[in-house]
Amino acid sequence: MKKELNSPKAPGAIGPYSQAIQTGNLIFVSGQLPINAETGEMPADIKAQTRQSIENIKAILAEAGATLDNVVKSTCFLADMSLFGAMNEVYGEEFHKTFPARCAFAVKELPKQALVEIEVIAAI
Repeated sequence: MKKELNSPKAPGAIGPYSQAIQTGNLIFVSGQLPINAETGEMPADIKAQTRQSIENIKAILAEAGATLDNVVKSTCFLADMSLFGAMNEVYGEEFHKTFPARCAFAVKELPKQALVEIEVIAAI
């Protein structure tokens, strides 16, 4: 059985999808754009955008009593691979050992011209 997870502290879905779905002990968090849920604003630089995407993920995970420490897999989508180093720096500040498995790659374009979007899978 699946359960929808939503947090008012993360931006609402901009399409026909859920912020996250929990099934059993797994949580699948949809890709989080770096949008501040309170203001609707997106920071300009990659470091601030990465931090905001991760804050959105934290808010959604909290709805299931989970934290970043529960994340077992993440995928980072970048507007350009030249942004990888700066994104990786912030990512390393937010996630702790044992780090989740991760995939990071550049895509042609992200919604709302974001520089980064991050999705995760967590186990509780």
